[in-house]
Amino acid sequence: MSQLSYLEAIVMGAIQGITELFPISSLGHSVIIPALIGGQWAKDLNVSTPESPYLAFIVGLHVATAFALLAFFWRDWVRIIGGFFTSIRYRRLQTGPERMAWLIILATIPVGIAGLLLEHLFRTLLGQPLPAAAFLAVNGLVLFFGEWLRRRAVHAEGERALAAAHRADVEFDADDTTADERLSRMPLRRGVLIGSSQILALAAGISRSGVTMVSGMAAGLSHREAARFSFLLATPVILAAGVLKLPDLFGPLGAGIQGQVWAGSAAAFVAALVSVGFLDRYFRTRTLTPFAIYCLLGGIAAFAILALR
Repeated sequence: MSQLSYLEAIVMGAIQGITELFPISSLGHSVIIPALIGGQWAKDLNVSTPESPYLAFIVGLHVATAFALLAFFWRDWVRIIGGFFTSIRYRRLQTGPERMAWLIILATIPVGIAGLLLEHLFRTLLGQPLPAAAFLAVNGLVLFFGEWLRRRAVHAEGERALAAAHRADVEFDADDTTADERLSRMPLRRGVLIGSSQILALAAGISRSGVTMVSGMAAGLSHREAARFSFLLATPVILAAGVLKLPDLFGPLGAGIQGQVWAGSAAAFVAALVSVGFLDRYFRTRTLTPFAIYCLLGGIAAFAILALR
């Protein structure tokens, strides 16, 4: 008999699609929300249980979220993949798409290695509701820190920086190719450091998009540039993690929940597609501060509720 209902699948699928892209930690919410609801939800949706069907279910959600990112950024990925092949064919690294392709590849390697080596350890030790709630609050502090760094940089550079940022946003809106060209000029070492920050998101409660955005802003990127680079970096990581564990869906862990996986994945795809479109517009003029407040207060409240039960 299935241990995962369609209601649980659709609700958690939609939450995954939103929280994977918003800087508020999808894994943290996947752990905390069932624990707060309690009862059968806490039993069915326990990510730290080795034989739980929830693990196989989350695989499907990750693949669906990655497909949503590919659908939204398909033009960018056509250019980037084309740049990868031209760089191999002509043995060069000259054009924006060629540099961008290798920037993403090199920036993805550290988190890929860390994920293979540490994912099980992080999931079993830190994939519990109380640590996840604590790390969600820490995530809020990280987002606040990113905004503090950004304000300090703008204040130090003065009006000239504000004018340049405004011009960058106008160019960004007018032509995504121009935006990718600016991102591709980032030094490889800086891009690798930003990509490496994703390792922190192995801990439930720490947001992948949040830490990469903060790292990008610390490296001088605007909010929207940092968000764009974060989404491009996340796509191969999320897709690879899902594909690597896809056999779980066809093994004992996925037995009896294929329908629920499809329902949850559909909800995740739609939610992620809407979310990335919203965030792409939001970060033209807005900041991480509302998400920082949500994570800090939500993490503290969840920790208190769970600790007092």
